[in-house]
Amino acid sequence: MTVIGLYAFAGAAAGTGLAGAGVLRLIRRRSLTASLAVVAAVGIVAMLAGTLAVAWAMFLSPHELTVVTTVVAMAAVVSLATALLLGRWVVARSRALASAARSFGDGGDLTAPHGPTTAELEELSRELAATSASLAESRERERALETSRRELVAWISHDLRTPLAGLRVMSKALEDGIAAEPDRYLRQIRTEVERLNHMVDDLFELSRIHAGTLPLALTRISLYDLVDEALTGADPLAREHGVRLVGDRIEPLAVEVDGKEMSRVLGNLLVNAIRRTPADGTVAVAVERSPEGVLLSVTDGCGGIPEEDLPRVFDTGWRGTHARTPPAGAGLGLAIVRGIIEAHRGSAAVRNIPGGCRFEVTLPTAAPST
Repeated sequence: MTVIGLYAFAGAAAGTGLAGAGVLRLIRRRSLTASLAVVAAVGIVAMLAGTLAVAWAMFLSPHELTVVTTVVAMAAVVSLATALLLGRWVVARSRALASAARSFGDGGDLTAPHGPTTAELEELSRELAATSASLAESRERERALETSRRELVAWISHDLRTPLAGLRVMSKALEDGIAAEPDRYLRQIRTEVERLNHMVDDLFELSRIHAGTLPLALTRISLYDLVDEALTGADPLAREHGVRLVGDRIEPLAVEVDGKEMSRVLGNLLVNAIRRTPADGTVAVAVERSPEGVLLSVTDGCGGIPEEDLPRVFDTGWRGTHARTPPAGAGLGLAIVRGIIEAHRGSAAVRNIPGGCRFEVTLPTAAPST
């Protein structure tokens, strides 16, 4: 038995296996069909060679040896044909998956081929489907950003054209000495210059946020003090618009934030709420605990935002359908709010409430002081 085993190993496995490995290496850049054919042929030829080697070693009669050789050869042909047919099925599934992969690579969605397949191809289909979904989301974000960029450029161009035209006319009138009220012209010029300077500051702030270079000097601050300062600063604008400012349920909760940037967040939210609230309306600020940390909210009386526009409220340049002209600004305030809050590892959201909107900012709770 030992001698027969050695014959089978030497005549079949060793020689045929080495030859098959050499052929696979030579055709490694060919199609999967060729590789499957070589693998099937190696197994069948190894079996055929081993059987014949054993038959020769057993010193069978010529007739018996012919019978064994014929049977083994026929079995080898049938086995090879069966293996190639099954291999074509595997290759067909692979080609169908490759065709589907090309479709989402060209900008479409992956449509995985239907029907049974191998575990490896099924796993690959799932991975490609996940990649296709991620690419679709990326393309959608890219389209949204491009739309926001175009709107921002158009609106800022519009907002710049009007004050620049006024500044040109007023400066020309002062230069020619035909201004009836020079002091009023100078005050108006200063007002327009300050508004333009504020717009430039917003653009610079937003560029730092998008570039990830916004510097933060984190300190432990009570939101009670921040809200109190913000309400005091926004009170003149509220009086001008006939809007009441209310500090409601302001808990003295501590957070670790950049005081200057958080003041800007509160200022932007309050200015946005005051400008959207009609006269005799109310803008309320609240600070309370939440499961995620500290929740700061600003509620206005704007009447609500269309549900389809809610996801765009914090987009760069978005100002809604009724706020295309000054003093609505360039649509950067809420985008800056979201950027600053996310830089603090928090989140910003908005939702409709009866009669208005509620802007919510969530910040991590400060660690207990030691």
